Amino acid sequence: MLDVKALSKSFQGLQAVDNVTMKVAEGSIVSLIGPNGAGKTTCFALITGFHAPTSGTVHFDATDITNMKPHRIATRGMVRTFQIVQPFAGQTVRENIAVGAHLKIAGRRDALNKAQEIAAKVGLGAMLDQDAGDLTVAGRKRLEVARALATDPKLLLLDEVMAGLNPSEIRDIIPVIKLLRDEGVTIFLIEHVMQAVMSLSDHTFVLNQGKLIAEGAPAKVARDPQVIEAYLGKGMAKRMADQGAGSDA
Repeated sequence: MLDVKALSKSFQGLQAVDNVTMKVAEGSIVSLIGPNGAGKTTCFALITGFHAPTSGTVHFDATDITNMKPHRIATRGMVRTFQIVQPFAGQTVRENIAVGAHLKIAGRRDALNKAQEIAAKVGLGAMLDQDAGDLTVAGRKRLEVARALATDPKLLLLDEVMAGLNPSEIRDIIPVIKLLRDEGVTIFLIEHVMQAVMSLSDHTFVLNQGKLIAEGAPAKVARDPQVIEAYLGKGMAKRMADQGAGSDA
C-alpha cells in the first residue's frame, strides 16, 4: 500500500532523513520508533506532502505521490495526525470532526452525521456537543484521530497519539486502534510508548539520526543491539548481554 524508497531530506546541511526505505502492507499496523530527534516526524511529513524530499520517492496505492500536495494525498486516502493537537476553539467536538468530513462531503448535515458516527468509534460519542477546547489531553488525542478518520482514509498515520496519556488512558486507546484496523484502515504509527508498540505492531521500523537501523517483528527489534544502544547509549547492549550471562551462571 505504501512504498517509500531511498527517502532523504536535508535542512540547510542537516541530514534529517537519510536514504530511508520502508513498506507498509494493506491491513497491517506498522510502527516507526526511535529516540527523540531521530527523524520520525520528518518522515511522516515527507510521506504526506508537508515537506518535499531532497531525494527518493513515495508511492501510495501504486501511484507516485512524491511532491504531491497534502490535500491531494488526503483525497486519495492517506491522512496523518499531528503531535500537537489544536482543536478549533469555540466549536463543538461534533463540529471539529465535521471539518475532516468536509474533505469528501459537501453538505453540512451529512458532515455532522458523519462526525457522530466517527465519534462513537473513538469513544467521543458522549462529548459531541462539548466545546472541543475543554477536552482533556486524552480527549484531544481522540479528537485528532476522529478528524483524520472522518476523511475516510485507507491509510492513517498516527504521530505519537499516546504521548501525554497515563497508563490507563493508553490501555483504553489501544483497542480503538485495533478496531480501526479491523474495520479496514491500515495504520502506520510513530510511538514512544513501547507497551503500545509491542501490543499493536505487526512490523516495526527503527530510525536513529535519520537512518533506518533495524526492522522486523517488535520483539526481535527490541533485542537488536543497535536499537538498544540508540535508546540507552553506546556499550549498553554488551553490558546487558554480560549481565544476562552472569545471571544464567
